[in-house]
Formats: sequence, structure tokens, C-alpha cells
Amino acid sequence: MPVYYDQVGREVFIDQAPERIVSLVPSQTELLFHLGLGDRVVGITKFCVHPETWFRAKKRVGGTKTVHVEIVDSLEPDLIIANKEENTKEQVEQLQEKYPVWVSDICRLEDSLDMIERIGEITGTLSEAMGIKKAIENDFRELNPIKHRPGVAYLIWKEPYMVAGGDSFIHDMLTRCGFDNVFAESRRYPEISTENLQSASPQFVFLSSEPYPFGQKHIDELQDHLPSSNIVLVDGEMFSWYGSRLRNAKKYFEDLVDRLSSSIQ
Repeated sequence: MPVYYDQVGREVFIDQAPERIVSLVPSQTELLFHLGLGDRVVGITKFCVHPETWFRAKKRVGGTKTVHVEIVDSLEPDLIIANKEENTKEQVEQLQEKYPVWVSDICRLEDSLDMIERIGEITGTLSEAMGIKKAIENDFRELNPIKHRPGVAYLIWKEPYMVAGGDSFIHDMLTRCGFDNVFAESRRYPEISTENLQSASPQFVFLSSEPYPFGQKHIDELQDHLPSSNIVLVDGEMFSWYGSRLRNAKKYFEDLVDRLSSSIQ
């Protein structure tokens, strides 16, 4: 029986190209679509909003951290694709007792590219995966970062405020765009206060569209505390979706850099 290794170092035994795949990760669900897996994907989460056709048609197995195991059982998967951060350890271990579960662990662009290639190998779509991987590699190789490395705080949550730390995929995207993450010394997604933000003195504060849906009213609230910071709404999918959506990232990042560069000239 073929043995594959996932990104947390586990052996995953898959005896043939999977025909009944359940994806528990939105960005990897979209990747499976672009790999052309179609009807071979039988289950997704309620947060797997891309592509919309799959979101409307595929069986939903719950949320990324609230998987309904009984629904997964009804689908009889021969492969489950999960993620170390987005899914809970307890539920992944529960599913591993019955099914092959391949777990990704993404902190940098290189991890994402590795994941794309490995999923292509597992699913028998390596040619398509390598095409996606090479396109993303070329885009980021040509990405023009912002000059002068302005400091930025990237907020993902409110009540409490939470930011992207230095070992997150978001941090890697910020760095590649030329931004200096003022919370780079923190791990994962620490809770912070407005006083912490004031002390960090970021030139920019990015409010992500997900997982918390920041809007204009949140800019207004924070601007009172941070009168010298430029507070900007950003597309969270571009900064945190590490699958095939990265093919759209170069244009988005360069447009963002151009817009913000004009504000500091």
C-alpha cells in the first residue's frame, strides 16, 4: 500500500487514487477544484465558499472546528484533507481512527507550494498541481515590495483584538510585500489591547475581512486611539488562503502597495 507523509510528519496510507474526498479547509477545497477533482470531492465545510458552485452543491460537514463526524461517516471518504491550525487536534485524531487523514501545516509560502505538490501527487493530479505551483512561484518572484519597510499591525479579530504574529502565514505574506510586522516577536495570533497598538506605533493597521468581518465603523473606532496610523481594510483571503487563490495574490498585493505608497510619499 502506498505511503505518503503529511506536513506534520505522519504516515498516511492510501491504497489508490482517492475517489471520495472530504476537505476540511477552505483554501484547500478551492485547490481541489482547480486540480479538476470535481465529483471526487464529496464533502466540504460551511466555510468553503469558493467555488460558489461547490458551496451550493457539495455536502457540508460542519465548520472547520466543529466537524460533524456522523456526516463524514455517511460520506464514506477514502481521504480527508485537514490542517493543523484550522482544524482541532481532537477531531482530526478521531477521524484518523477510521480514515486516511492528510494534514497540512502552513507557515510560509514554501509550505503552501509543498502542500500543493503533495496533494497533486496523492490525488493523481500532479501535472495540474505543478502548473499551479510554478505560476505562484513566478508571481512571487516578480512581486515588487513596498519601499522603506513601513510598520504594520494585521488584525484578524475583535473583542479581544488579535493580530498575526511572526510565525503565521499572514506574516510571511506581509514580509514578501515589504511590510514590517510590528508584532513579529509574538507567536501565532496573540490577543492585544489598544494600548499595545499605541505602543507599537504602526504606520499602517490592516483590518482583515476574515475571520472577523471588519468594516468602516471599526476603522473609525480605532482611529481615535491611533491618530497617526493609516488604518486600511484588506482582503483576508489574499493574505491567509494558501491554496490556488495565491494565483490572484500578486495583482492584489501590487495594487495595495501602489495605493499605500502614494499615501506615504
